[in-house]
Amino acid sequence: MKTFSAKPSDISRDWFIVDAKDKTLGRLASQIAYILRGKHKAIFTPHMIVGDHVIVINAKHVKLSGKKEDDKVYFSHSGYLGGLKSTTAKEIRSKNPIIIVEKAVKGMLPKNVLGRECFRHLKVYAEESHPHAAQKPLPLPSQRVAKA
Repeated sequence: MKTFSAKPSDISRDWFIVDAKDKTLGRLASQIAYILRGKHKAIFTPHMIVGDHVIVINAKHVKLSGKKEDDKVYFSHSGYLGGLKSTTAKEIRSKNPIIIVEKAVKGMLPKNVLGRECFRHLKVYAEESHPHAAQKPLPLPSQRVAKA
């Protein structure tokens, strides 16, 4: 028996929609990364992108457990000396809540070209409206998304 390796002609991509309202961030992000990577499919191939597209709505209502709203710190560096900036999750949620979900999912994807390509299939929106109605997104199966 030979090992199966998916060809580009074998891959079909679906669109899924996830409502992040009152869902725990880490549990939600790991399930989204699982779908983006394609590990839920029988034709999963580690060196190819076989995953689906995921739309996340209500990103500003995602829950952070414990005291992470005040204690969790996101760092960024400009590349120059003294260019380290730090912001808390509360500050980021007030300015651009999409970043919280995107950073959580991106951290769970591979750190290479494959991971960057998978990340392009993620669409995150702070509110309930999104411009992807034409793709007819399906709700993620309930066993895949962790309840809060």
